[in-house]
Amino acid sequence: MNERKRHRRKGRRRRRRSPGIALIISIVLVIIIAVAGIFVVWKRYGPSNERADLEQYYGLDSKDEIAVVIDDEVIRSEDLAQDKAEGLKVISAKVYDSEYYIEASVVRDKINERFYWDSNEQILLYTLPSGNVSVVADTNEYTEVNEQKSVDYTILKMEGDKVYIALPFIQTYTNMEYKVYQDPNRIVITTDWGEKETAVVKGDTQIRYQGGVKSPVLTDVKKNDKVTVLEDEDDWQKVATADGFIGYLKSSKLKDQKKEKTSRDFAEPEYTSISKDYKINMAWHNVTNVSANQSIQSMLATTKGLTTIAPTWFSLADTEGNITSIADTDYVQYAKQAGLEVWAVLRDFHGGINSYDETYEVLSYSSKRAKVIDQVIAAALQSQVDGINLDFELISSKCGVHYIQFVRELSVKCRENNLVLSVDNYVPKPYNTQYDLKEQAAVADYVFIMAYDEHTDGSNEAGSVASISYLENGVTDALKLVPKEKLVAAIPFFTRLWKETPKTEEELAAEAGTEAADYPNSVSSQALGMDEAAQAVQNAGVTAQWDDETKQNYAKWEADGSTYRIWLEDMQSLEEKMTVIRQNELAGVAEWSLGRENSGVWDLILQYLN
Repeated sequence: MNERKRHRRKGRRRRRRSPGIALIISIVLVIIIAVAGIFVVWKRYGPSNERADLEQYYGLDSKDEIAVVIDDEVIRSEDLAQDKAEGLKVISAKVYDSEYYIEASVVRDKINERFYWDSNEQILLYTLPSGNVSVVADTNEYTEVNEQKSVDYTILKMEGDKVYIALPFIQTYTNMEYKVYQDPNRIVITTDWGEKETAVVKGDTQIRYQGGVKSPVLTDVKKNDKVTVLEDEDDWQKVATADGFIGYLKSSKLKDQKKEKTSRDFAEPEYTSISKDYKINMAWHNVTNVSANQSIQSMLATTKGLTTIAPTWFSLADTEGNITSIADTDYVQYAKQAGLEVWAVLRDFHGGINSYDETYEVLSYSSKRAKVIDQVIAAALQSQVDGINLDFELISSKCGVHYIQFVRELSVKCRENNLVLSVDNYVPKPYNTQYDLKEQAAVADYVFIMAYDEHTDGSNEAGSVASISYLENGVTDALKLVPKEKLVAAIPFFTRLWKETPKTEEELAAEAGTEAADYPNSVSSQALGMDEAAQAVQNAGVTAQWDDETKQNYAKWEADGSTYRIWLEDMQSLEEKMTVIRQNELAGVAEWSLGRENSGVWDLILQYLN
């Protein structure tokens, strides 16, 4: 009996233990599920430890290549515009005999645009205010103006059609610092000095390729490391490290964010300028032959307040660098007796050549540029003019670097001979940035924008030659690049009488698929001076009405199955233009061209310049 009781008690004890085991198992299962959940959450939301492929990040194809970082920008070969169209890879940097070199186009585009490589004559030039620095490949010697110098390394190295410039030589003429790092091999260059946003890292952490904890890690940073802040994106900041990594840090990882001024002890070359102590009032005189010089007396008879006259005397004669000249010393003496300076015009058209390719053929050779400059300076001195007005209008995008080098070199010779150098330009547009107004402003005395030809003889539709917005926008955009003390706005003494005729079905069919097909009318035009234009409106028997959009008087009439339109330049429209010039405190005004004006304009212009 007792034995049975004992067995029953043991059974009850065993049954009482079973809930405890089940609870333990349940708890373990909950823990496992929780850990799994935490792991899933961590996997989804926790920071990644994946390291970025740095060779890919820097655009390197092999461990032997050298990355280049300039002013917190990684320079990748695919981003170099000159070779993008050709699909060619540019190696940005090379090392020869333990010296580091940068490819010439990278130097020009990203470090110092005044380094100019002439691939035709294989010479590197750098223009100082007093003359050129010149170097040929595979030598440690160079010429600085008229002085022979040497260094203890080879300055230029060539590989095929690419040329590489030694970093210490670049630094000689550039306000820059550079350092070299390994793993991967990279050169970090700084040329951009001034105010920068900096911050300090709070604790050891990582910089990631993009904002977000899942983005690959670029590099590790330590507590109290300083970084440059490039962009603020709320939770994340785009930053740059001193050793050339540009990526993202969480905003919460940074402290002591502030503005700091950076600088380097470097003497920038000073391009001195001739600056008149009065407002420029210059009229171009379109002189087409020697005998036309005799008209100077009659041209000036009704003028008032002019300071300068610019006869169109010099032109490129051929693709070898020769010029034609119809300069006249008597003309100069008469103008000076009338109290005017003479700034003779040098053009790349109307003188023997007249195409973009021909201008490129001249300017892309250093020896040809030198010939043009020597000849025009000699002609200027012989005729005793006071300055040269450069009017090159056939500059293609590929010619831009050669053209601006020509402007630099011409400025040096003008400075040596006390000649004023002014440079004519279209109003700034995205398609004519090759004229480089900023560099013109640095080396020339005056920069002109020609605020006319908004619609030209080749336009597909009728329109104003010079609406007020064309001038306003041109001035606004130019002032971003040129100081007002150097900027002169040019206004027209002419307009165009437009004739519109509906296109025939045959004409529309012939133009199918072209831009011209978008326009239903054939248009032609003729340029008229101010009095001629007013007479044309009077002869048509209509009255011009003020157009508040263009700030011009506008007339339209029908005749001979065609529509005629004209936007007049008159006292009213020119007063609007002079108001813009005065409000922007520009260096003056220029007019195209003498002899097309109404005599009353001179008092108006003088009123606004004073």
